[in-house]
Amino acid sequence: MNGEKRIRFELLGPFSWGKGEEGSGRQNTAGRKELSLLQYLIVNHTRNVSSEELIDRFWAEGSSDPINALRGMVHKIRKYLREMFPGEENLIVTNRGNYGWNPDLQIELDSEEFEQACKDARRQPETAAEILSGAISMYKGDFLDGNDSDWVIPMRRYYQTLYLDACREVLPLLQKQERWIEIIDVCEQAQNVDFAAEDFVIGQMQALISMGQSARAMEQYRQFRERLWEEFQIAPSDEMEQTYALASGMCRGPQGKDDILKMVTEEENDGHAFFCTFRTFQKIVALEKRHLDRTRGFSTLMIVGLSNQVIPGTDAKRLERVLLDSLRAGDPVAKLDVTSYVLMLTGSSPEDARNVAMRIDRTFRKTYSHSRACLSFQTALLEGSQSVAAAKRQGAMTGS
Repeated sequence: MNGEKRIRFELLGPFSWGKGEEGSGRQNTAGRKELSLLQYLIVNHTRNVSSEELIDRFWAEGSSDPINALRGMVHKIRKYLREMFPGEENLIVTNRGNYGWNPDLQIELDSEEFEQACKDARRQPETAAEILSGAISMYKGDFLDGNDSDWVIPMRRYYQTLYLDACREVLPLLQKQERWIEIIDVCEQAQNVDFAAEDFVIGQMQALISMGQSARAMEQYRQFRERLWEEFQIAPSDEMEQTYALASGMCRGPQGKDDILKMVTEEENDGHAFFCTFRTFQKIVALEKRHLDRTRGFSTLMIVGLSNQVIPGTDAKRLERVLLDSLRAGDPVAKLDVTSYVLMLTGSSPEDARNVAMRIDRTFRKTYSHSRACLSFQTALLEGSQSVAAAKRQGAMTGS
């Protein structure tokens, strides 16, 4: 459209409009359905939209007279457009049953400009940081925020993905230029779209550490960990744990050999079992197997699960509290999935494990008597590789 007249619509975030460089507005008297149809015509401004397409889209549930209903709605939309752009007439025109925009108009959309900027950044790597930063600033919220029509949802997800990809692409470029404040701003905005995307939390923590604000980085970690557990009952990744460890170390300041030895050997013993990530649990079990190779001893692995009428999240947290209180301080515990935990009873026999299971079950029932969840237990003996091999040789000799 190469007309001289220009009108502009903002679709990223709250719907707004303006004419050329003039101000924008957000107030009109349009109903929800009329506004959605208008927005549909705006998004498809490069083509004429047929009556059949609009009827299928907006009167899918059926209407006694969809043609007249459509005509009446378009009449209202023309009225709304006159309110939006006083002095402008015939913005929407009809051509053989199709509806489109007056060809003398040039329509500008922030969503199209945002999409084009993301493409330009890939074609112009030397200026990609500035282009992407400008594109990110255009994203003022979800596409057509407030309109939850079926046709909007896929486009909203598309622009969310495009935005998050742009944020991910700009971060390493900003890191090379040590633009820490901008990195923090980008990461904070991206977390508003997808709070569970760890790379943005890590990026923010790294920027804070680089600025000498390790305490703030540690606080970001704690807040994220709490929310991640509350929403999904999962722990942060190893990469985030390493970033947190770096921030924690930076907070301690310069350290000599004695300080480092003290830090490594000091034990934060709160009397509870040791809760860790599953990957850390695997490493602990691997170390225990090496220990058992030397001592020819054994330990027991146990899986504790929830069944019956489980309240997601709630009963899992209850079980976790019982496990941490019921086990020894040296027993590691990790989340296995949404409704189960895995733990290691160091130096314990299967008989010891059965007693522990009975104690855990009894404590859970007593503490949360109103819960309808039931606990299940599975155990497996953990032995060193040499002990297993010796047992097999002994069995073979006995068999012969």
